[in-house]
Amino acid sequence: MSSDLRKYASQTTFRLVVGALLLLFLVGVGLIWAIYGTGAALMGLLCLLGAMIPIGLVWFILVGLDKLVKKLDRD
Repeated sequence: MSSDLRKYASQTTFRLVVGALLLLFLVGVGLIWAIYGTGAALMGLLCLLGAMIPIGLVWFILVGLDKLVKKLDRD
C-alpha cells in the first residue's frame, strides 16, 4: 500500500473534476434534451463547450507556470 498522500490527493482531485464535468455534460445536456428537444440540447452543449475554452486556457497557463517555477527552482 502506498503512503504518498500528495499523489492520492492529486488523483482524487482529478477524479472529482472529471466526475463533475461528466455529470454537468451528461445530466445537464440530457435534461435540456428531454425538456426542450434536440436543438436546445445542441445549443446547451455548444455553450458548455464555449465556457470550457477560458477554463482550459487558465488551466494551461497555470500548468505552464508551475513547470517553469519547478524548473527554475531546480536550477
